Amino acid sequence: MYPVGSLLVYGRNGVCRVREIATRPGNGEAPERLYYTLKPLYTTETIIIPVDTKVALRPVLTRGQAEELVRSIPSIETEAIRITSLPALSRYYQDAYQTSDCVELLRLIKSIHEKNRSATDNGRKPGKLDERYLRLAEDQLYGELCVALDLEREEVPSYIREVLASAS
Repeated sequence: MYPVGSLLVYGRNGVCRVREIATRPGNGEAPERLYYTLKPLYTTETIIIPVDTKVALRPVLTRGQAEELVRSIPSIETEAIRITSLPALSRYYQDAYQTSDCVELLRLIKSIHEKNRSATDNGRKPGKLDERYLRLAEDQLYGELCVALDLEREEVPSYIREVLASAS
């Protein structure tokens, strides 16, 4: 169990702070259970989930893990996205996005950038669905990196560029 004040990544909600841990009464069929009250850092909602939830809930990366992740960006393989059906493409993007795994988010971001670059090189505009999931993945990844690296959210892309430039 994570203590009050902990910063956690909760599914696609991104970084949240544990505001409270409290028992909620059960009903006739369900016993009482412990619940977290989570406050996402970047939205106004409040989330109440069971402490024993099966949804992805993990601590925010440490500074060292975040620095290593950024240094590993060049080695993360992209996937050629050749899905032409919009519903299938949406499911593919959503499955990758909902993992909340930083490496998978980076793979998704790099793959969409590569797909968009190919479209532009061939005289086409990037798709709206591609742009939407690129923004969602970047928002989620940058939200965690800014907390782990103690940066402002808008500083994360330039930090990444600087680290990668100094490594090459």
